[in-house]
Amino acid sequence: MKRIENEGSRPVTFSKHKSSIYRKASELVTLCGPKECSLSAGNPFCFAHPSIDTVANQFLNQNPLSHDRSHAFIESYNQVQIDEHNQQYDELVNQIKSEKTQGKVLKRLTEGKSHGAWWEAPIEELNLKELNQRKAQMEDLRQSLRRSTNQRTRGEASTSFQGRSSS
Repeated sequence: MKRIENEGSRPVTFSKHKSSIYRKASELVTLCGPKECSLSAGNPFCFAHPSIDTVANQFLNQNPLSHDRSHAFIESYNQVQIDEHNQQYDELVNQIKSEKTQGKVLKRLTEGKSHGAWWEAPIEELNLKELNQRKAQMEDLRQSLRRSTNQRTRGEASTSFQGRSSS
């Protein structure tokens, strides 16, 4: 990263990146708990948590944050909410990773086989997990075929029975 030499390009570049900079500043507040982060690109832009007035007053010692029970309770509640959101985020990231891995496996299995079916892919190239998945797919297919066959057999039996009783 290097300084932008053209004075006119700096504000333009800052405005393009301002939202991502504020997002990162918000993440820093969540992760590390700093009270303020200010940025400037010709004109002053500030990011403060919980508000610019609260942070300014705290630094000027005009109205320091109270450390009574209600403030501690609110901070505790906020921390619980942050922890829950972080846990949900981690779970979603893990789910996305799992889905991407599964997508890669499916892509690898179907590469060059656009005219063929999943069961035609060579099993020699599959690892143990993929073989177990393939086995489960085959068992599901088998059960589905049995159900379909049984339904059709029952349907033909009832049709033939109805035909005999009406004659």
